[in-house]
Amino acid sequence: MVDDKYLVDGYYPTIGIECHVQLKTKTKLFAGIDNDARAADPNTLISHICLGLPGALPVLNEKAVDLASRAAFALGTSPQTFSKFDRKHYFYPDLPMGYQITQFDQPIIIGGQVNAAVEGVQMVFDITRAHLESDAGKSTHPAGKDYSLVDLNRAGTPLLEIVSEPCMHNSAEAKAYAHELHLLMKYADVSDVNLFFGNMRFDVNVSVSKDPNVMGTRTETKNLNSFRSVNDAVNYEIKRQIEVLESGEKIVQETRGWLDDSGKTFSQRSKEDSHDYRYFPDPDIPPIVLTTDYIKNIENSMPILPTQIRNNFKSIGLEFSQIETILDEPAIANLLMYIQDAHGDSTAKTVANWLSGPVQKMVSDKNVNWLQVAEASSHLSTLASMLSENKLSSTAAKEVLLDVIIHNSDPLKIAESKNLLQVSDSGELEKIVSEVLASNQKASQDVANGEMKAIGFLVGQVMKSSGGKANPGIVMEIIKKQLGA
Repeated sequence: MVDDKYLVDGYYPTIGIECHVQLKTKTKLFAGIDNDARAADPNTLISHICLGLPGALPVLNEKAVDLASRAAFALGTSPQTFSKFDRKHYFYPDLPMGYQITQFDQPIIIGGQVNAAVEGVQMVFDITRAHLESDAGKSTHPAGKDYSLVDLNRAGTPLLEIVSEPCMHNSAEAKAYAHELHLLMKYADVSDVNLFFGNMRFDVNVSVSKDPNVMGTRTETKNLNSFRSVNDAVNYEIKRQIEVLESGEKIVQETRGWLDDSGKTFSQRSKEDSHDYRYFPDPDIPPIVLTTDYIKNIENSMPILPTQIRNNFKSIGLEFSQIETILDEPAIANLLMYIQDAHGDSTAKTVANWLSGPVQKMVSDKNVNWLQVAEASSHLSTLASMLSENKLSSTAAKEVLLDVIIHNSDPLKIAESKNLLQVSDSGELEKIVSEVLASNQKASQDVANGEMKAIGFLVGQVMKSSGGKANPGIVMEIIKKQLGA
């Protein structure tokens, strides 16, 4: 039953998401052909197997099974010990075989969950299943032309289709689910998850109903390749479907496309049910049978996943937005976890503040990239230690930070070359403070009498006398000590 808090103009929306994840194998799912079509000329990465020519016999890519098994553990479950491949029949101009090799009734993953924060509230979204399948090719439609072009380089690319339960009820939940699923596949090293190149594509199913116990007729908006598109497509479809029903018409079960520039969905074709595809077991591909030892080895090879990393970073006092910024780059999250283990929480928090603040801006401004940041990890730890030991002010540390990353250089040498090292030697500072107090007796007397407003003036005078190199915190303590304040 849908909660009343989700009501929109008297209707209860329900959303499910099918996500196609391109597995990061070197070759295609059933053929020894290069899987990376980004820089290839059209129709150059194909073979008789990709085209389904008579006599072609597909051979399953073992790496694809490994990656699908990793995805199972990332989703909080384990791969099935037995799964099989089926033929799904339909006609697309870019589907040369006339059918797709997929998994119908016995997929490699059954069940699972995605835990995601939605507007600060932790929620659990259930997974129905995930199955291996081969991708179709790609059709392009040149503007102003009366023909389409077909590129079959992508035909046969290994996909894992992850199907959620219809358990989301607004755009915020759909967007949070999609983003967390993206992180899980990235950290499990299942896919390159590059949304621009289509390594992950989201198909959003939306329905609305006045009865919270009954789902309405759904539409499926295909091939969304950004979290913003997921959010906006859900909102548009909810509004559109309500308007259709309020006008007295019925929702048509159909596949729709998404126009990013106008922010609208559009009808593409009627949506089939499973019986329309005439599924039957693929006669050329044996079932996948996984042993207990194989599954255990995959489980033991799994890296730390986002939920555990979040808990680690929460323990050192990082805010939610900082954690999410760092999580978007696994190499940086791993760097910070290493610093936390090797140098302690205090150093890790200082570095985290830089990573989610000034370093993030440097990357956005294209002054540095995350690879450079990762390579300078040891120097970042040193710089944080210099700050905690009062060798640098926080402002000076940020000034040194950029050079440390760009040149992968020792922060001490950079600070010395820029004349930024603070005077923190107590003997030297005691002498400077004594001279300043002697020269400013009125302010000194005010502080001694408890008028603490004047202490800022005295600190400023000491900073001036030291050429800006004195540590203001230590200076303040020495002033209080000398004046008995």
